[in-house]
Amino acid sequence: MRKRPAWVVQKSAPENRSGVEKNESDMVKPQFHCDLWIYFTIQNWILDFGRPIVMIILPLEWFPLNKPSAGDYFHMAYNIITPFLLLKLIERSPTALPRSAVYISIITFVMGASIHLVGDSINHRLILSGYQLHLSVRENPIIKDLKPASLIDSFELLYYYDEHLGHLMWYIPFFIILFLYFTGCFTHVKEQKKMPLAGWILLGPSALYYWYLVTEGQIFILYVFTFFAMAATVIQQGNKGFVLDSNGLFLFYNFILTLGLVVVWVAYLWNDEVLRKKYPGVIYVPEPWSFYTLYIKDSH
Repeated sequence: MRKRPAWVVQKSAPENRSGVEKNESDMVKPQFHCDLWIYFTIQNWILDFGRPIVMIILPLEWFPLNKPSAGDYFHMAYNIITPFLLLKLIERSPTALPRSAVYISIITFVMGASIHLVGDSINHRLILSGYQLHLSVRENPIIKDLKPASLIDSFELLYYYDEHLGHLMWYIPFFIILFLYFTGCFTHVKEQKKMPLAGWILLGPSALYYWYLVTEGQIFILYVFTFFAMAATVIQQGNKGFVLDSNGLFLFYNFILTLGLVVVWVAYLWNDEVLRKKYPGVIYVPEPWSFYTLYIKDSH
């Protein structure tokens, strides 16, 4: 039987040892995705939360009403960059996630965000014409006297696509992807369960954006359901001896802080009769834009 040369054995052994040592060092070293979380926070603030600010600096009056405005282009950039960042986040998951669910969620997210882009653009132009967001479509002075009356049904359909269908197709897959990634953020390594200083600094701006997402998008039930699913996963994995790593802690603390901000917002407007009429039902979470058109817009 032919023997392997001695140099082959001597070369392969150190490579194997170095590979094991590398894997062990990767397991011990905390892998907080600071770059991705910074990108998420910045683009959320600039391209989504920052759109109203852009429309104040570059108002709709400066653009033809039949053409996209600066805020619309920001929204288009958000619809392109966010799916890319979500895919990069999934790629960095320490565990393998179901690709079919991820891809379907990404496709649905892009469709929903695009539907919302169209409806939101038209709604902002209606505001310029006197549309009041704290009133229903049929109660708005510029809508209720339209002739023929079937035009009112068309505007209600537009509102449905913007505020309901578009939001659901946008936010449900968004939170599904975050939850899928969260399920892989568990480890036995104790050094990874501490969040670095960069995570604590990003926590405030990130949670404030999610507050805007929950209130303006009217997705409180979806948000709470996702939060409870996260909490249940933490308990289940804890019983198996696993703990959240730094990225999982960042997401979990985000949801906790956002929930606190929503509670404060609802408590502040709890006795507002106008907004209560606009948002009837058991779940009362008024939108910031409705608050703006009711109390701030006319004063400026």
